[in-house]
Amino acid sequence: MQNMKNIIKAEKILYEYFRRDEEGNVESINTALDHIDFSVNEGQFVGIAGHNGSGKSTLAKHINALIVPEEGTVEVCGMDTKDEENQLEIRRNAGMIFQNPDNQIISSIVEEDVGFGPENLGVPSEEIIERVERALKAVDMWKYKDASPNRLSGGQKQRVAIAGVIAMNPKCIIFDESTAMLDPEGRADVLSVAHWLNKEKGVTILWITHYMEELVNADFIYVMNEGKVAATGTPREIFSDVETVHECHLALPQITELAYRLHEDGLDIPLGILSEDELEEALCHLS
Repeated sequence: MQNMKNIIKAEKILYEYFRRDEEGNVESINTALDHIDFSVNEGQFVGIAGHNGSGKSTLAKHINALIVPEEGTVEVCGMDTKDEENQLEIRRNAGMIFQNPDNQIISSIVEEDVGFGPENLGVPSEEIIERVERALKAVDMWKYKDASPNRLSGGQKQRVAIAGVIAMNPKCIIFDESTAMLDPEGRADVLSVAHWLNKEKGVTILWITHYMEELVNADFIYVMNEGKVAATGTPREIFSDVETVHECHLALPQITELAYRLHEDGLDIPLGILSEDELEEALCHLS
């Protein structure tokens, strides 16, 4: 991984939210990002975990150049987000999927909605048609191309939103709490699409969530708390650091938590168990 190229690199970024009274005077300052460092290599699936208010969504908006740091730098594909001339190109390269798919769907027909992004980028009409078909097939929504998004389930709407980003040919896709409003089936559905894009298409994925079980198969995880990076590591490393996970008000995946409790009860089971198969193997070794 060390020889891979950074697609996202943030250094010492600071961002604060100011609360003002009716006269415009500053009442309080909330430090959303407190001089954090962060990087993602091309082709990685990187998770950012944190509870509400930890700063993870603010970080996501920095990567898409929706906001820029007050101090420090953020570079996407080698471009500084503070340079306004870079911002359109940055958004072409780093697409974003938000929490509520209804906020991203603007057309009354699925096919038209997916084509909206590339059309805005000035892509020729014939190529738009090809991109829309390819993107909808990639998320298994081609059969709904003539449907109204309003008649789709939450998970299907997120698939359409993902297709709209895919059609713009980004190098990186940021999923900002994209499963938070979905049922378990919809969550698993969207997560599987993200992993498919990463493994089969080589798209860099940044997955932002407070559901730790969604990060079991990530390449690397950043855990955020109160605007700081509280921990970094592989899923096994992060889930083995139970104390830090709990201090950050996050819940371990169920199977990891079960293994941890058995370990605490005195069974010789390693920490950081990631699957039922691993736990079963660890238990078999006890006999």
